[in-house]
Amino acid sequence: MTATAEAFPEIKARPQIVLIVAVADNGVIGSGGAIPWRLKTDQQRLKTMTMDKPVVMGRKTFVSLRRPLPGRTNIVVTRDANFRAAGAVVTTSFADARAIATGDALRRLATEIAVIGGAEIYAQWMECADRLEVTEVHVRPEGDTHFAAIDAADWEEVARVRNPAGSDDSAGFSYVTYRRRKSH
Repeated sequence: MTATAEAFPEIKARPQIVLIVAVADNGVIGSGGAIPWRLKTDQQRLKTMTMDKPVVMGRKTFVSLRRPLPGRTNIVVTRDANFRAAGAVVTTSFADARAIATGDALRRLATEIAVIGGAEIYAQWMECADRLEVTEVHVRPEGDTHFAAIDAADWEEVARVRNPAGSDDSAGFSYVTYRRRKSH
């Protein structure tokens, strides 16, 4: 343990990496650059889970939001070295995004880094993720973007809450939390 961690026990050596995703029963997470359902309830949950934390996303996800998420450090990963986005930190590599997010989390005393999509970003971060916060959307829409199946050998479901569709939701959904299984 470092001297800083000893003096401030609430500071962990490394913030947890949490993938936050809404995925339809058929694995779809997007269609034509948009989310193929409306879940106002889940949007509020995303805001609560990510506020005051670094959020990592791909360029397409950032563009689909139409503006940076307020109260969070928006870190955008893109292959386009010329891409610029007001209100966001832009990088072209996973390693740089992780370093920026970790530094930001430590400065903010945030215990987590939130990874919010899309599919390529989830795939890059899956191996180092500590937890998955999955909203299972109980629909089967057409789509062109999918979330990889969650491997039960690597992930243990630790919580599940089923929710009916609220007045501003187009479908019922379940919140499911997975924790990475310990290595044997």
